[in-house]
Amino acid sequence: MKYSEFGLCNTHEMFRNAINKRFAVPAFNAYNMETISAIISAARLTKSPVIIAISESALKYMGDDMLMGMIAGAKITPTEQIALHLDHGVSVESCMHAINIGFSSVMLDFSKRDLSENINATANIVRYAHARDVSVESELGILSGIEDENTQSTESVYTNPDIAQKFVTDTKTNSLAIAIGTSHGAYKRKSANEKLRFDILEQIQAKIPNTPLVLHGASSVPAEYIDTINKFGGDIQNAMGIDTEQLEFAATKTNICKINIDSDLRLAFTAAVRKSLFGAPQNFNPREYIGAARDEIRNMCIFLMRTVFHCANKI
Repeated sequence: MKYSEFGLCNTHEMFRNAINKRFAVPAFNAYNMETISAIISAARLTKSPVIIAISESALKYMGDDMLMGMIAGAKITPTEQIALHLDHGVSVESCMHAINIGFSSVMLDFSKRDLSENINATANIVRYAHARDVSVESELGILSGIEDENTQSTESVYTNPDIAQKFVTDTKTNSLAIAIGTSHGAYKRKSANEKLRFDILEQIQAKIPNTPLVLHGASSVPAEYIDTINKFGGDIQNAMGIDTEQLEFAATKTNICKINIDSDLRLAFTAAVRKSLFGAPQNFNPREYIGAARDEIRNMCIFLMRTVFHCANKI
């Protein structure tokens, strides 16, 4: 089915607006009904454009029919500017499959492959996607860290500005994810002194000024969630994310049009569930403790939309 049948939109207009009005569109990773509901609710309450990001492992977990059934049940309208995005597609075939079931945006991540292979594969999916009015995101450079089985690396390689220019010209990709010091997972920095390489970002956007840029691995890993998880039985040590001041700068002062947030949602969900169960040990009603997790994710998304990404009231 075509994504428009679900009321979804591609990312073309929201990224144009983001560049012109200096904000970033959040891409929040979702895994189940509660996370999808929380993300859409936050977008509606703040009148924000939003991207629901689904990894290949999350799609496998939910299944095609269940995911698209939930999207249909959300009664999304095109004026709400909500995109459904395949995050880190590992093959041309997986991207085609996502497009065919109703995704409005896909990412083909061949960043660890040879440059020529990355260019050729990306150009192939761009042709397929553009014929169906679907947006394509690509990645250059390598982010370290672990998010899931398809998104992990022990090395980090910054994006080369000159190669970025060639890549965009040769592939005609709609947006480009770059590596400037972010990383996947909850362990992004070893100290508060580590900063994103905005000097590299400046060089990249000088080479490709009209290309929307993307930050992956940009969760802030709020200390209050770590503290709550550990207080109520968890054991997460030395986790540290990207501070919100750097994210706000990227969103409002650069050509970063899309910022991916995954770990923060996982932490918010887990913290709320642990706190709820600890406070009511006799409870075994999933609606109560999972409902608390849904509400915490919604509140966190609202905070980021309003105060960090500045995308509230930007539809």
